[in-house]
Amino acid sequence: MKKPYIICHMMISLDGRIDCAMTEHLPGVDDYYQTLEALSVPTTVTGRVTAQLEMALPGTFQAKDPTPVGREAFSKKAGAPGYEIVVDTHGRLLWPDAGEAEKPLLILTSQQVPREYLADLDSRSISWIAVGEERIDLARAAEILAAEFGVERMAIVGGSAINTAFLDAGLLDEVSILIGAGIDGRGGMPAVFDGRAMDHPVTLLHLTDVRKFDSGAVWLRYAV
Repeated sequence: MKKPYIICHMMISLDGRIDCAMTEHLPGVDDYYQTLEALSVPTTVTGRVTAQLEMALPGTFQAKDPTPVGREAFSKKAGAPGYEIVVDTHGRLLWPDAGEAEKPLLILTSQQVPREYLADLDSRSISWIAVGEERIDLARAAEILAAEFGVERMAIVGGSAINTAFLDAGLLDEVSILIGAGIDGRGGMPAVFDGRAMDHPVTLLHLTDVRKFDSGAVWLRYAV
């Protein structure tokens, strides 16, 4: 299987929480972007919940005709060194027309997405991949990203569900964690990986590098 080299890169509090509204106040938040750049990952991947909070337009897409596309397909609207990939299984997020962004938007959906939604993305010159009958087939999507979009390295940058989905699909090559010098402590806040069954076995990692920053942040890199 030919796929990109895939890194999960996250900033966390000392207690392992990743809430963006919290981490942006941690000492070392500037180090997060420096470490992301150091990883040389032109393409980044964001889950639907994070994208809805930070990237998409308000509201959700309402299809007049819910007929699904029902087959594997993709549409490449822009060739670029890297893409801003958003995972949106059912095609709910709203987007403005594509501009001249350095990293063009690419939406990843399942084959259950309405044809009408994909047509809307096409009309806005936004690239997309529809793959997987009921849920997104991440392994197949990775193959398409490598073969059709030329993606060689990419970083999963949140949140918990998408991080865990790539981990459970066996697609992560590396986990990169920047620990900010602070504690969250609020109950119920998301962790880097979350949602596995209670009897799921532990995923073992191999530590490859540790770096300390003047901010008090610590950067840990693990091979999966």
